[in-house]
Amino acid sequence: MSKQYDKEFKIQTVRMIQEQGKSVAQAARELGIAENTLYRWVSEYKQDPVNAFRGSGNLKIEEKTVLELQKRIRQLEMENEILKKAMHIFAKDRN
Repeated sequence: MSKQYDKEFKIQTVRMIQEQGKSVAQAARELGIAENTLYRWVSEYKQDPVNAFRGSGNLKIEEKTVLELQKRIRQLEMENEILKKAMHIFAKDRN
């Protein structure tokens, strides 16, 4: 099982690499963390420092909005199908 690191630890580690000029290899040895893990942290932080290391369940506002809209679309499509079926039933009764 892999060890979980909190957001603040990851940010401090990335800043140590960026600001103190430590190599990823050196930081990895000092912290006992795999180099590829640190490279991934640095990459994620560079892409979006504000939203980096959200963790599972902590979606960006845009991602959350998209998921909510998709859910609403599914709900409206289902309601639309129900109304179509009801319309056909009432149309048959009139004939």
